[in-house]
Amino acid sequence: MISDGRIDALTLRLIVASSVGLVMALGVFRVILGHPLHWYMIVGYVVVVLVTFFAPEEIVGLAYDSGGVTTNIVTVPLIAALGIGLAASIRGRNPLIDGFGLVALAVMVPMISVQLYGILVYADPGTLAGSAEVLHAEADVAAPAGWVTMILDLFGMLRDVLPIILVILFFQYAVLRHPLASPLKVGVGFALVIVGLYAFVVGLKLGLFPIGQSMAAQLIGFDTWLWVYLFAFCIGFATTMAEPALIAVGQQAEAAAAGKIQGNVIRILVALGVAIGITIGVHRIISGDSIHHYIIGGYLLVILLTALAPRYIVALAFDLGGVTTSEVTVPLVTALGIGLAGQIEGRNVLIDGFGLIAFASIFPIVTVMSYAIVMERVAKPGGKTR
Repeated sequence: MISDGRIDALTLRLIVASSVGLVMALGVFRVILGHPLHWYMIVGYVVVVLVTFFAPEEIVGLAYDSGGVTTNIVTVPLIAALGIGLAASIRGRNPLIDGFGLVALAVMVPMISVQLYGILVYADPGTLAGSAEVLHAEADVAAPAGWVTMILDLFGMLRDVLPIILVILFFQYAVLRHPLASPLKVGVGFALVIVGLYAFVVGLKLGLFPIGQSMAAQLIGFDTWLWVYLFAFCIGFATTMAEPALIAVGQQAEAAAAGKIQGNVIRILVALGVAIGITIGVHRIISGDSIHHYIIGGYLLVILLTALAPRYIVALAFDLGGVTTSEVTVPLVTALGIGLAGQIEGRNVLIDGFGLIAFASIFPIVTVMSYAIVMERVAKPGGKTR
């Protein structure tokens, strides 16, 4: 909508979904071969930074946010369980070191593919011509009301969940050749998922998106920007602490780490990282600075910490950067960014409004790795503060 139809919604979804699918195969390949994750991440983010130099500014924030929103309460538990289960089943693999990392790869690769899509779209002014007219024409069509709309939306949600159902059924019956233990229970479970997702989407439209934009508009009315920064920090911390995906990964990490990591400490570190990241992202919108410099600086810091951090924390830290941007955080943070960009004179909603999700993904990696580095130094024999 913001790009006036130049960026096609379905095309964007297919590009992101295909990227995640391909990189999942790459991540499984890494676990099987036992390759260290940090080399994949360093090379990947170098590519991300290089592509950013050539990508049009209209696509950069959206591309980084598209990487962040790939990981949610549906995908994270499945992806994390796949990696940990695979590492635990292969002799010589460590679930903590080798099992984590799939979520991080799922966040990184869409950033590259969406920016490449943006280069293609914005290189030709005629590309996707007419999409805006179609968008406005569709908006003029009277929408059905009441229960008819609800039924259509439920069928739309079924369409979105159908690929997951088909993949599970294919592998269960065609590959494993074994029937489901309780088809009725599984069917009821999927029905509840569809109804729950529908209710969630309605809640976004009615509550989270409007309140995020409303808060941004009202906070700008004060004589100082301090309240905007404070709201950004607090909402980043609070929404992250409530993330179901983060709770799930924290529990899995605690189980896999055999006492090295505490789930509650991880949650606080990640929430602090998100709060710092969103605050810095809000400052970028207020100041009007280019997102390129902030993102490149952030990932250079991540690469440096990756070289210094103990190996057991690297894969987990990258995964935690991905799980911070889920159902609770994304709507409020996205609405806040778009609301600020729409209210501040001289800001472009497409260029400046997106990007907060990217900051929310980077800085948890920084806080978790920094904590691990400090704790390793403190725990060394002869350390003064041991």
